[in-house]
Amino acid sequence: MRKAAIYYKEALAGLLIETDEGEYTFQYKEEYIKKHPKQFITFNMTVRPEKYSDKRLFPFFEGLIPEGWLLDIAAKNWKINQNDRMGLLLACCHNCIGAVSVQPIPNEDE
Repeated sequence: MRKAAIYYKEALAGLLIETDEGEYTFQYKEEYIKKHPKQFITFNMTVRPEKYSDKRLFPFFEGLIPEGWLLDIAAKNWKINQNDRMGLLLACCHNCIGAVSVQPIPNEDE
């Protein structure tokens, strides 16, 4: 299982999780819901307490991953398969352009 803390500006907005089965969930944090009920990270994922779930990485997060020659450089330097979308997101999206950033959460087993 791999996890990431998703920040909107300076606020922890929620957690993105890739399960060992390859499914994805995103859930806004309770504190974020209370303080920023109308400040969603993307139009397709409005602020709500229920989890968002999908068998593929959500399109918004896919869009944060570099493309083209920059993706080639990132995949080569970090030795990440270009099909490992969560791995690329965790490695490349700490300081994204825009208000959203992705911070890896270490596995408790490590």
